[in-house]
Parts: sequence; C-alpha cells; structure tokens
Amino acid sequence: MEKKRNSFSGSLGFVLAAAGSAVGLGNIWRFPYLAAKDGGGLFLVIYLILALTFGFTLLAAEVSIGRKTKQSPLTAYAKLKDNWGFLGVLASLVPVIIMPYYCVIGGWVVKYFLAYLTGEGAKAAEDGYFTGYISGEVQPIVLMAVFLFVVSFIIFRGVNRGIESSSKIIMPLLLLLVIGIAVFSVTIHYTDDAGVARNGLEGLKVYVVPNFEGLTLKGFFTILLDAMGQLFFSLSVAMGIMVAYGSYVKDDANLVKSINQIEIFDTFVAFLAGVMIIPAVYTFMGREGMEASGPSLMFVSLPKVFASMGKIGNIIGALFFAMVLFAAITSAVSVMEAVVSSIMDKFHVSRIKAASIETVIALAGGILVCLGYNRLFFDIVLPNGAHAQVLDIMDYISNNCLMPLVAIGTCILIGWVLKPGVIIDEVEKTGCKFGRKKLFILMIRYISPVLLVILFLKSIGILTVI
Repeated sequence: MEKKRNSFSGSLGFVLAAAGSAVGLGNIWRFPYLAAKDGGGLFLVIYLILALTFGFTLLAAEVSIGRKTKQSPLTAYAKLKDNWGFLGVLASLVPVIIMPYYCVIGGWVVKYFLAYLTGEGAKAAEDGYFTGYISGEVQPIVLMAVFLFVVSFIIFRGVNRGIESSSKIIMPLLLLLVIGIAVFSVTIHYTDDAGVARNGLEGLKVYVVPNFEGLTLKGFFTILLDAMGQLFFSLSVAMGIMVAYGSYVKDDANLVKSINQIEIFDTFVAFLAGVMIIPAVYTFMGREGMEASGPSLMFVSLPKVFASMGKIGNIIGALFFAMVLFAAITSAVSVMEAVVSSIMDKFHVSRIKAASIETVIALAGGILVCLGYNRLFFDIVLPNGAHAQVLDIMDYISNNCLMPLVAIGTCILIGWVLKPGVIIDEVEKTGCKFGRKKLFILMIRYISPVLLVILFLKSIGILTVI
C-alpha cells in the first residue's frame, strides 16, 4: 500500500520553498558578474525577456510534471511516458553531483560568516586567506560537514515541518538582508589613493544602464547564452528540483499564480544581488574589480571591499555572509530533497533512510572535493577551455552537460511526444486561465529546443564561433 504523499500546506509554502531554491549562490555570485561583463542593463533586459519566456516555459513544464505524476524526477518521466525514464535518471544525476560541492562551498560561507562575526574580517581580506583556507586538510571538511548536517536536519523533518517551515522563517530574513545591504551599497562613496572619487550611484548606473559600445552580433549571442545559462541556476530548472517540489503541490492550487510569483521573486532577488555587489565593488575597486567572478568575487574581492569600509565593514560583512548562508541553505535543501524524494519513490523506503543514504553520499563526495585542493590536486583543461580540478569537473558535468540535455529532453517530450496540451490541461484543471498558453506552445516546441542545443554545443566546446 503506497503511503499518502506529503504536500505543502498552501501556495505560500510552495512559493517560498521554490523561491528559496532559486535564490542561491548562482544568483549572488554569478548574476552580478555576468551583468557587469555583458553590458549591464543590456544583460538585464535580455535576462528579463528570457525569464518571462524561456524560464517560464521550463518552470511551468517541470512543476506541472511533478504535480500531474505526484512523483519525484527519477520516476516522474517514466510515469508520463514509457521508455522516457532515462530522462528522469539524467535529471536526478544533476542534484546528486551538485550536492557534494555545494556543501563544500556552503562550508566556505560558514567560515567567512564566523570570521566576520568574531571581528576577524580584516584577516579575511588579506591576500592568500581564501587559498590558504581551502587548501587546508581539516577545517574545510569539518565546516562542509556542519553545513551538510544543518541541511540534512531540515530534510529529515520532512516537507511541512522541515522544508516549508524553514522557508517561512529564512526567506523573509533573507529578503530583509538583501534589501538592506542593497540600499547601503548605493549610498556609499570612496576616494582612492590616486584621488579618484567614486560612489554607489555611479556603480548602480554601470549596472542598470545598457551599454551598446562595441556590441557585435557575436557579442549579442554571447550575452543571450550567458543569460540563458544563468536561468538554469536562477530558476532551479533542469535539475529535478521543480519536479520534486511540484509533486508536493495540492491539486486545487493555482499553478499559474504560483509560477508567476516564483518568477517575480527570483528575478527581483537576482536584480538586488547585483545592486548589493556591483555598486560596492565599483566604488572601492573601480571597473577592474568587477571582472572577478564566482568564488573570487565573493571570497576575495568583497572582503577587500568590506575592509575598505572601516569599522562598519565588519558589520556589513557579517550581515552579507549571513544572507549568503541563508541563500545557500535554502538552495541546498532543495537540491537534497530532489535526491531524497527520488530514492523514496524509486525504492519505496522511508524519508529517514533515504535522507541518511544521501547524507552519506554527499559527505563522501564533499570530502573528495575538499581533498581536490590539496592531496588530490590536479589541473586539466575542459572542452570549453577552462582549467579544472575536482569541483570544476563536477560543476562542468552537471551544469554544462547534463542540465542542457535534461531541458532539451523535456522540450522534446512535452512539445512533440506528449504534446503541450498535457501541461496546459494540468495548469488549467483548477479553472485558472493559462495566460501565456500560446507563448508556452511556441517556446516548448520551437524556440527553447533550438536555443538549448546552441547552448549545449557551446558548453561542450563544439560551437566556438559564438
């Protein structure tokens, strides 16, 4: 006898949990860098258009697949259509690969949060601090495990008492911190050693005003693909998460309203992440400082910015890394839940057993990633030209290879095999109107697959002209 599936108590719980998944490290360290690199406001405009079309299409498809099948990603696709279970396997592999290295990065965030909380912010800004920490053999593993066990605790508590209740506490706090730091960022000013004065408003202008200078067709396509790649992180699509969360949505919930709210919430926070970071980095480090991306932006450039602020920098740094920690936890919870729900549905085991299995897998993988910076260090060149070690290889396989393939497969399955009506009927079954129905059909059948194939070919190094 199959146990009754848990569900979110209401739409608010689902929206906050899904938004919590979407608002993660990808938004905070990748979005501002891409916006700065890709012409500021031009990237924002393209991103917004894609979020309302491409992002909306994949989000609507995955949430609807989850609710229709009441299954996790591993088993949902096979239930939709025989012989399509392989797509569920690919979708489930993504969070399995992501979880270990996400916990390692979560441990880095814990380290910096504790540094600023204990007044050690000035040390965190010193050259070599970050490299010295991640190449250590003990502390990174310990803090990775601490982060993982916090996430595991939430997952062990289940959908309502764990995921939903934690999201209702963490997400409002996260939003308050994001808004507060963003407001502070645009009000600061600084004069460097050369006597050049800059302020946050000038940095905001760099961020939001479109820059068409030297723009070519190739440059435009680069921005388009950057924005599309960012949407995977921003909306947590093509990694099984939204299928898992969709399976917990009640049949009487208004899916159109919930999907719209997730889009708005995520895009708003992604934009504010840029407002938090770009004006501050521009003010204290100029345009050159904005060229950093990923870990170097968050763990090297920003601590130097906080150090330049004087005594208040320690407080701002502590608040910033508290906000990053909240974002990392809510995202990691969703990544882990995608795996745990898949184990539960496929092997019919309890949540405790499934969560224990995934915790062990993530812990072992996390230790491997940590050792990749010392005992297991190596350097190889990936097909896209990037230099890599353990973490980068896992990131490349999950984000550059598997996620575009899952999205392409979803478009083919829904757009051509089952036909878009399957999703449209699921969305409209409560009587709500699917406002972007024609757009959804156009995107899922034609535009999204073409863009995704281009993105995939570029990601694996085949397409180099763009």
